[in-house]
Amino acid sequence: MSKLLNIFCCVLALVFTAVAVDNMLGSQNVGQVAFTAPVRVGTALLQPGIYRVGHTMEGQNDILVFRAVGSKGPEVRVKCTLVQLGKKAEQTRTVYAVNAAKERVLQELVLEGDTAKHVF
Repeated sequence: MSKLLNIFCCVLALVFTAVAVDNMLGSQNVGQVAFTAPVRVGTALLQPGIYRVGHTMEGQNDILVFRAVGSKGPEVRVKCTLVQLGKKAEQTRTVYAVNAAKERVLQELVLEGDTAKHVF
Protein backbone atom coordinates (compact mmCIF):
# COMPACT_ATOMS: atom_id res chain seq x y z
CA MET A 1 0.00 0.00 0.00
CA SER A 2 2.80 2.44 0.83
CA LYS A 3 4.49 1.75 -2.54
CA LEU A 4 1.24 2.67 -4.28
CA LEU A 5 1.03 5.86 -2.22
CA ASN A 6 4.65 6.74 -3.08
CA ILE A 7 3.99 6.22 -6.80
CA PHE A 8 0.85 8.36 -6.58
CA CYS A 9 2.79 11.16 -4.84
CA CYS A 10 5.55 11.02 -7.49
CA VAL A 11 3.03 11.24 -10.32
CA LEU A 12 1.26 14.13 -8.59
CA ALA A 13 4.58 15.96 -8.13
CA LEU A 14 5.38 15.53 -11.84
CA VAL A 15 1.99 16.94 -12.82
CA PHE A 16 2.44 19.99 -10.57
CA THR A 17 5.94 20.52 -11.96
CA ALA A 18 4.65 20.40 -15.54
CA VAL A 19 1.92 22.94 -14.73
CA ALA A 20 4.41 25.24 -13.00
CA VAL A 21 6.81 25.13 -15.96
CA ASP A 22 3.92 25.82 -18.34
CA ASN A 23 2.94 28.90 -16.28
CA MET A 24 6.56 30.12 -16.14
CA LEU A 25 6.67 29.97 -19.93
CA GLY A 26 3.69 32.33 -20.09
CA SER A 27 0.91 29.95 -21.03
CA GLN A 28 -2.23 31.67 -19.85
CA ASN A 29 -5.93 31.43 -20.32
CA VAL A 30 -7.30 30.14 -23.59
CA GLY A 31 -10.61 31.55 -24.74
CA GLN A 32 -12.77 32.36 -27.70
CA VAL A 33 -13.78 35.59 -29.34
CA ALA A 34 -16.40 36.16 -32.03
CA PHE A 35 -16.01 38.82 -34.70
CA THR A 36 -19.16 39.88 -36.59
CA ALA A 37 -17.24 41.92 -39.17
CA PRO A 38 -13.67 41.86 -40.54
CA VAL A 39 -11.13 42.92 -37.92
CA ARG A 40 -7.50 43.87 -38.34
CA VAL A 41 -5.34 42.17 -35.70
CA GLY A 42 -1.73 43.22 -36.07
CA THR A 43 -1.00 43.01 -39.80
CA ALA A 44 -3.65 40.33 -40.48
CA LEU A 45 -7.27 40.93 -41.45
CA LEU A 46 -9.45 38.32 -39.73
CA GLN A 47 -12.76 37.49 -41.37
CA PRO A 48 -16.00 37.30 -39.34
CA GLY A 49 -16.21 34.14 -37.27
CA ILE A 50 -15.28 32.52 -33.99
CA TYR A 51 -11.60 32.37 -33.07
CA ARG A 52 -9.81 30.38 -30.41
CA VAL A 53 -7.29 32.64 -28.68
CA GLY A 54 -4.27 31.44 -26.76
CA HIS A 55 -1.49 33.29 -24.97
CA THR A 56 2.17 32.34 -25.13
CA MET A 57 5.60 33.86 -24.65
CA GLU A 58 8.36 34.22 -27.23
CA GLY A 59 11.39 35.34 -25.26
CA GLN A 60 10.26 38.48 -23.42
CA ASN A 61 7.31 39.08 -25.79
CA ASP A 62 3.69 38.29 -24.95
CA ILE A 63 2.00 36.79 -28.00
CA LEU A 64 -1.68 36.11 -28.68
CA VAL A 65 -2.43 33.35 -31.15
CA PHE A 66 -5.72 33.46 -33.09
CA ARG A 67 -7.03 30.37 -34.90
CA ALA A 68 -10.44 30.13 -36.58
CA VAL A 69 -12.64 27.49 -34.94
CA GLY A 70 -13.48 24.66 -37.33
CA SER A 71 -10.99 25.84 -39.94
CA LYS A 72 -7.57 24.63 -40.97
CA GLY A 73 -6.54 28.15 -41.93
CA PRO A 74 -3.30 29.70 -40.71
CA GLU A 75 -2.93 30.96 -37.18
CA VAL A 76 -2.33 34.65 -36.59
CA ARG A 77 0.29 35.60 -34.00
CA VAL A 78 0.26 39.14 -32.59
CA LYS A 79 2.53 40.80 -30.04
CA CYS A 80 0.65 42.37 -27.13
CA THR A 81 1.16 43.96 -23.73
CA LEU A 82 -0.55 42.58 -20.62
CA VAL A 83 -2.26 45.03 -18.26
CA GLN A 84 -3.46 43.56 -14.97
CA LEU A 85 -7.16 43.94 -14.18
CA GLY A 86 -7.12 43.19 -10.45
CA LYS A 87 -9.84 40.54 -10.72
CA LYS A 88 -11.02 37.91 -13.18
CA ALA A 89 -13.02 39.16 -16.13
CA GLU A 90 -16.63 38.00 -16.10
CA GLN A 91 -16.96 38.13 -19.89
CA THR A 92 -14.92 38.57 -23.05
CA ARG A 93 -14.56 42.23 -24.12
CA THR A 94 -13.08 43.88 -27.19
CA VAL A 95 -12.09 47.48 -27.92
CA TYR A 96 -11.67 48.65 -31.52
CA ALA A 97 -10.41 51.69 -33.40
CA VAL A 98 -11.00 52.52 -37.08
CA ASN A 99 -7.96 53.06 -39.30
CA ALA A 100 -7.61 55.25 -42.44
CA ALA A 101 -8.83 52.33 -44.61
CA LYS A 102 -12.01 52.27 -42.46
CA GLU A 103 -11.13 48.84 -41.05
CA ARG A 104 -11.91 47.90 -37.48
CA VAL A 105 -8.60 47.43 -35.66
CA LEU A 106 -8.47 45.42 -32.43
CA GLN A 107 -6.92 47.59 -29.68
CA GLU A 108 -7.71 45.57 -26.53
CA LEU A 109 -8.96 42.08 -25.75
CA VAL A 110 -10.06 40.70 -22.39
CA LEU A 111 -10.86 36.99 -22.30
CA GLU A 112 -13.46 35.68 -19.89
CA GLY A 113 -11.75 34.42 -16.74
CA ASP A 114 -8.48 36.26 -17.45
CA THR A 115 -6.93 38.62 -14.90
CA ALA A 116 -5.24 40.81 -17.53
CA LYS A 117 -6.24 42.61 -20.67
CA HIS A 118 -4.21 42.28 -23.87
CA VAL A 119 -3.34 45.64 -25.46
CA PHE A 120 -2.12 45.81 -29.08
